[in-house]
Formats: sequence, C-alpha cells, structure tokens
Amino acid sequence: METTELKSAFQVDERGYYGTFGGAFIPEMLYPNVEELRRNYLDIIADPAFQREFRDLLTDYVGRPTPLFHARRLSDTYQTTIYLKREDLCHTGAHKVNNTIGQILVAKRLGKQRIVAETGAGQHGVATATVCALMGLECIVYMGKIDMERQKPNVDRMHMLGAKVVPATSGSQTLKDATNEAMRHWINNPVDTHYIIGSVVGPHPYPDMVARFQSVISEEVKKQLLEKTGRSTPDYIIACVGGGSNAAGAFYHYLDEPTVRLVAAEAAGQGLTSGHSAATTALGKPGILHGSRTILMQTEDGQVVEPYSISAGLDYPGIGPLHAHLYSSGRGRFFSITDQEAVEAAFELSRLEGIIPALESSHALACLPKLKAASDEVIVICLSGRGDKDLAAYTAYLDK
Repeated sequence: METTELKSAFQVDERGYYGTFGGAFIPEMLYPNVEELRRNYLDIIADPAFQREFRDLLTDYVGRPTPLFHARRLSDTYQTTIYLKREDLCHTGAHKVNNTIGQILVAKRLGKQRIVAETGAGQHGVATATVCALMGLECIVYMGKIDMERQKPNVDRMHMLGAKVVPATSGSQTLKDATNEAMRHWINNPVDTHYIIGSVVGPHPYPDMVARFQSVISEEVKKQLLEKTGRSTPDYIIACVGGGSNAAGAFYHYLDEPTVRLVAAEAAGQGLTSGHSAATTALGKPGILHGSRTILMQTEDGQVVEPYSISAGLDYPGIGPLHAHLYSSGRGRFFSITDQEAVEAAFELSRLEGIIPALESSHALACLPKLKAASDEVIVICLSGRGDKDLAAYTAYLDK
C-alpha cells in the first residue's frame, strides 16, 4: 500500500464520494463512531510506525507478496496470456486478511477493545477472528444463518480461533442481514468497539480505507508484471464483485490507466430474469444501502430485493460506491455470471492448472470466454480465495 496520494477522478473526494456515489448516511447514534474514524484514519495509516508494522505483518504473517502465476494451460485454451494473482495463498486463504490486518492496527491506535464484523462466505470472518487472536481482542462475527450452514468449515475455523459467531435470522439470512446486525451491535457499543467492515461498502471512510489496505494487490501486480513481461500494465484485470474489496485492490493502481480495461464479474445466480440473482448493475438502480449511496437491487418503492448466488461471498444486493462509479462512468465493464458458468470455470481451472478456486473467484474466471481477448493481450485475474470452503457445492455439482 503506497502512502503517496493518487490524483484520480476515481479516488474518493473530501466529502466521501466517488462521483455521485458514497457519502455517510448513518443514524445519529452512529455518527460519533464514524466521525472518529474519518478524522483519524488517514493520519494513522500515513504514520511511519503504522506502515512498518502493517508491512511486517503482511510479509511475515500473511505471506506477501503473493505470486503472479502464468497459467500456461489456461492461456493456451483461450489463446491469450493469462496471469493469476494468487490471493488464495494468503494466510487464511483469501485476500480478506490484507484489510483485517490494517483495520485492527487502526482499532488498536483508537483504543478499541472489541471487534465486531459481518461475513458472507466466512473468509472475512475467519480473517477477522485470526487478527483478533493475534492481537488479543474480543471478536464477535455476525453471519447469516443460511451462510453458516453452507460455509460450515469457516464457522468451525472462527470458533477455533476464539470468535463468537452470531447467526443473523432476519430477511434472507445472508450477508445483507449479517451487515445489518453488525451495525446494530456497533450502535449499541460505540465506545469500546470497532466494526471491521469486510468490503468497500458502508459509510465513508470505510470504502476508501478498505480499498487502501487492499491496494497492495495492484501495487504488487505492477512490479511483478514488469519483471515477467517488461510492462507493468496488463490489457485486462478481472475480479469478482459482491461488495468488491478484491476488485478495488486489483484495480486501485490502474484506475487512471485507460489502456487497462477493468472487468468486474457479478453473480447472476440462476439467471437475470429468474428472480434468483445478485447482478446489481444489471438489475439495480441508485439508492442507499448500509450507509452509502450506491447501486442496489430494489423494488419500485425502494425495498431491498433479496439477492441470491451459489457463492455466499457475492450474495449481496449492492456494490461498493467505487464500483458503482466505475460502472456508471463506463470505466469498468461488468459481466453477469450464472452459477452454472462459475462452477464450470472452477472445474476448468482445477483440471488445467491444479488450482481449486473459491466460488467467488470462479465468477471472475468465467469472464474469459466472454472477453474474446487477442493473442497478444495480457490478462490478470485476481484469484481472491481458495476453494476448500466450497467443496460441498462443487461435490453436489459433480453428483448431478
């Protein structure tokens, strides 16, 4: 994460907006918490002692830099050059730990004693429980009851790490509802608790703070790609987007590089017209969700539409405000990927390269046949997590 400021039309402005998206739409009781964070986060992050501790932990604990792997057999299949940014090799098995390391260091400098978090696929919950164990802080994770059932290995990991996992039983009992419950907890415990949001969503400054911590992904890609190809800019970067933290990190240092095409994969679930989807840009419109103005799926009278995806991490009715801005401005290209397409892409990578991806990452991989990239072009795919947690879903597909 570079400390120098990027002068970009796609960086957050002083009011917390990306274009017309962002801001902090919060209840009065939450204002002191968010304002304390907003006033302090940039100074904390820029402090040399913070940077040293953050970098040391990324290296010695997380295992960074993660490799940029030339997927030769996958490249041959699509007649182009494909690199995988191996975030699945991070400690805990996904990119989420980059952000939880950063945020828990911020929380400690703010004097917080308890951490609350939300999780969908469980990877952010595991990453939060991990850093709480490392730092000796109490950890409470809210997770949709349905997600707890379909991501049981991650629930077990959180328990082993000492976290309290609380089921969210309202609504669709998935990520949206877990986020609601975590925010309620924070409102009721404003003094001693920090809320580690797991994606580039929520009220300002969360989308910017999370993107800064995840920007280590694109920072490394630039250096690694230069070493491997003689150029630091690929033709395409592909990442999945639910809230969109891995995509924000993969895109961050390329936002003002117009030759780099930013490609986001959303979860179309059982199809755009099925009523069982989470393809926000295809089905949504501007509105307020979890403290920011963004694009979200909603009814004519503004009620949030329940999302669906085979992937618990993409099962969210909105996207982060940065991604809403990338979509509305045309800077990003968004694909809707069905469950079927994602699972097929997962099996393809597994059998061509010996890498079993998370279902979330599989949505990004499923963009490859849609791109029709030229033979002389270079594609970087952010492989955001590993597929251990999704083996039950993959096995069920095999049994069909």
